Amino acid sequence: MNSYSKKAALLSALFMGLGQIYNRQFVKGIVLMAVGIFLVVGYAADLQFAMQGLVTLGSEVDRIEGFEIVKGDNSIHLLINGLIFLIALLLILISHIMNAVDAYTVGKRREIGIKPNNIKETFKSIYENGFPFLLLLPSIFATAFLIILPNLFGILLAFTNYSSPNHLPSKNLVDWVGFDTFIKLFQMEGWSNTFYGVFGWTIVWAVLSTFTCFFGGLFVAIIVNQKGIKFKRFWRSIFILPWAIPQFVSILIMQNIFNGEFGPVNRFLLDAGIIDNPIYWLSDPLLAKITIVLVNIWFGFPYWMVLMSGVMTSIDKELYEAAEVDGANGKQMFRKITLPIVLFSTAPLLIMSFAGNFNNFNMIYLMTQGGPVNPEYQYAGSTDILISWIYKMTLEQRQYNMAAVVSILIFIIIAAISVWNFRRTKAFKEEDMMS
Repeated sequence: MNSYSKKAALLSALFMGLGQIYNRQFVKGIVLMAVGIFLVVGYAADLQFAMQGLVTLGSEVDRIEGFEIVKGDNSIHLLINGLIFLIALLLILISHIMNAVDAYTVGKRREIGIKPNNIKETFKSIYENGFPFLLLLPSIFATAFLIILPNLFGILLAFTNYSSPNHLPSKNLVDWVGFDTFIKLFQMEGWSNTFYGVFGWTIVWAVLSTFTCFFGGLFVAIIVNQKGIKFKRFWRSIFILPWAIPQFVSILIMQNIFNGEFGPVNRFLLDAGIIDNPIYWLSDPLLAKITIVLVNIWFGFPYWMVLMSGVMTSIDKELYEAAEVDGANGKQMFRKITLPIVLFSTAPLLIMSFAGNFNNFNMIYLMTQGGPVNPEYQYAGSTDILISWIYKMTLEQRQYNMAAVVSILIFIIIAAISVWNFRRTKAFKEEDMMS
């Protein structure tokens, strides 16, 4: 028996299209060869330059020649260009492997006496069997260059010294420094104190903001769903308004309401004689944190109220009737029936809410801009969380490499906590058992 498959696969591995021509699919082979020649001739030199730039990140800085400034290498542009070519090369290699697999498959069919498809039959086969894959091609390219590329760029920045004032292109070059920035974050006192302080408050903030909104929504949902309450739809509509109004506008209003100088809250307390002097809600570190948590409840509880109202109305009434017959009171029915069912239905959303609050930039930055100032912190204030600290390090201080390191740590922390909690929820366990 002739080993058409191995020969065809080897030829296609050497160069695109050769295996197809060997299998007597001449039009298909010529088209693939033309594509291969176009890529080699058109982009081989560019690929070499891009890979060299990705490794070295440039070798020449700006210089003055006479009365002109000659621009040097921009390390960040070289990094991005190298990543684009690297991802494109990986996609081409995948296509090349598929080309060899196709030649091998057709060769196998020849070995058992099946005639290779001509160009018309090839197009028909692609339409019938490969149409879904053709539809996926745009999403594959979008994923590669709009998702993978930016994330990979952010990760690689953590291993450079891209920061102000000494390593900003094109005046200065950026260099690969390995794990030096990671070590600096944990060993240098200024950076480590800031990281541990901001990270600790981020965890506290994420936990408090998640559970206060969750139980606040649960409390309001229980009150609204009581049998004696009239106009339930009206009350639900009223309570959903804080969530329906754009948060950006509402937070700025809240910032003025709690203003220490002219805010309505202070004015009311002073006029009522409750306090003698204004309370600077957003200027004291502890008060600022408490205020942010309280304001966040106002924005967060409506979502949980609506969600839990739907869950509670779907609970079988016979469960409560049976519990009442057994002599259970309202508290016992809530603890044994309502709460377990609500937690079972909302646990995955609760975990997602925790991850969202971990990165709740709007509430922190619009309410306090991360303040008040903390002299022990590096580029961060007393109420800054990790994401707002990253914002300040990038757009205000241009410490891009350190911001990239913190971004990686945020991803690791949230991913680990989310996966661990998802796997512990009953909803996840039951779905896993069913599959």
